Amino acid sequence: MQYKRMPLEIEAPEEKGYNTIKYNLAESSMRDIQLKDLDVDLKDLVLFYGEHRGIVKLREAITADSDILSVDDVMVTGGAAMALFIVASSMLGPNDHLVVIRSNYGTNLETPRALSCEMSILDLKFEDNFEIDIEAVKKEIKSNTKLISITNPHNPTGKLFDERTLRELILLAEEHDCFLLVDETYRELNFQTELKPYLAEHSDRVISVSSVSKSYGAPGIRIGWIVSRNKKLMGDFLAAKEQICLCNSVIDEEIAFYLLNNRAQFIAPNHAHIHVNFHYLKQWFARQRFLEWVEPQAGVVCFPRLKPGIQLNAESFYETLYQQYATIVGPGHWFELDKVYMRIGFGYPHAARIKAGVGKSGGLFESEYKVNRMSMTGFVGCQKFSTPPAQYLKTSCRLNPEYYIFVPTYYAAEKLLVTIGAWPSAGGNNITCIISHSRI
Repeated sequence: MQYKRMPLEIEAPEEKGYNTIKYNLAESSMRDIQLKDLDVDLKDLVLFYGEHRGIVKLREAITADSDILSVDDVMVTGGAAMALFIVASSMLGPNDHLVVIRSNYGTNLETPRALSCEMSILDLKFEDNFEIDIEAVKKEIKSNTKLISITNPHNPTGKLFDERTLRELILLAEEHDCFLLVDETYRELNFQTELKPYLAEHSDRVISVSSVSKSYGAPGIRIGWIVSRNKKLMGDFLAAKEQICLCNSVIDEEIAFYLLNNRAQFIAPNHAHIHVNFHYLKQWFARQRFLEWVEPQAGVVCFPRLKPGIQLNAESFYETLYQQYATIVGPGHWFELDKVYMRIGFGYPHAARIKAGVGKSGGLFESEYKVNRMSMTGFVGCQKFSTPPAQYLKTSCRLNPEYYIFVPTYYAAEKLLVTIGAWPSAGGNNITCIISHSRI
């Protein structure tokens, strides 16, 4: 296997250094909790090899709200990332195929690539409210398809797929003798809806994955799990885990058990915190003029994009936001999409920090937009007219037309037609700005 580091990991806050970031809007989880806030007594804990599937009481806590799942349907792993790696490495190889709904968690793309597995990637579209096109999925399924991979609630959009869509995906998996892999890491961050059962309850052709990282703010203990009612598959996953790590840290499992056994103590205040930040974010999106979004339904992330017609140097924007304002968001390339998209997390920051962070972003949008629209005089190849041609005349312009110069310029390399307007300023120097531009 040839591994490749993912941009999301290379540029992650923990790699940049948390001490360099003041306004962290890139995180996709709740704020990290501290051990001192937990009433956990580990003094008598024996540091032995733990149960390979995970301690029974933890697996019981994972399935506590289900009348269908049992402890035998659960295997505890070293975080959801390990769970997804185990699924991919157990089920996929060079002769296999999977369908990935993108955007998706990076492991669900990079691990199959490292395994030389054939992939069909279907991109969710902003214009379709990030809905899954079932017919498109159906067309991509082949005789050697092993997996259909989705996240729900969706990362990075916050989309919650409806029951009809999920049922249709399950039917596709059952009809084509493959499996539906569902990353349900944000399942308990259902701050606007009732808690849904693990999708694995509905069929032995579904594999659910989750963890304590996002919902509980405990990524440091590295505890996740796989849920499946397929006994053969769970046996394969256990064999893979035993080759990778044998068992989990018994310390991590004890802490995870405490969190799940006292879930109301953590989830309720987390939901209240999300509501406050989400309410502010909705207000901010309503009054700013650069971004548009599909409003998230669950989780703690959203995935806005620049509005059509807004031209910004995205590379410069993200770098300036970090270097000058100590603020970060998750740029679109983290998810193999254009940088006009960005993930904004609203679960990690305190209320004051999210207000300041989006304020910094909005201010930078304004300044970058102005810089992008202003241009220096002396464009090479410009054709200047003393009298503007009719097709460039802006009748609504309140400037005196005899002083207004329109400069249509075609940049062949970029296939860009730019119309530049110039007029004398009070100081006698020409002010020049881009009036319009279009890609040809």
